[in-house]
Amino acid sequence: MPKRPLPTPGTHDPGRHHTATVLLASLHREDPRLLLSERDVNRLAPAVSAWLERGVAPEAVRATLTSGLPREPLRHPAGVMSHRLTESLPPRTPTVPVTARPHPLQNCDGCDRAFRAPEPGRCARCRHRSDLHGEPAAAPEHLTRPRPALHSHGTRRKASTSSP
Repeated sequence: MPKRPLPTPGTHDPGRHHTATVLLASLHREDPRLLLSERDVNRLAPAVSAWLERGVAPEAVRATLTSGLPREPLRHPAGVMSHRLTESLPPRTPTVPVTARPHPLQNCDGCDRAFRAPEPGRCARCRHRSDLHGEPAAAPEHLTRPRPALHSHGTRRKASTSSP
């Protein structure tokens, strides 16, 4: 079976490439056997950039490259890194469109009904009435009728009945 080529990023991003280069050049701090040559770092950096482009965190790339290595000496550490970067490449994540959050609920200034809008005001029904009649819509009866009086402890007073 032919060897697969190293993954490459879809777009060149200097910041991502720098992160990939630093990550590869510092692998020997975690395992001294992973001391890579400058040539190997430059050859493998685009593959690490492809991982980063797919949303993989640098720490996750580092863990993939350094975990589970055999105990015996590594003859070709760059070959092991190349194999892991190629064979363990995660899939591209589909881009999900950002959905707008709905406007907050507001209480209509005309009828006190709840409606969604970026700012307080009148609901569509009251705006429509206002446009048709050329005047603001009247407040509904439940907002204009007087409320019954309450006792000091919050219960409604009974209507007084007078007997002759």
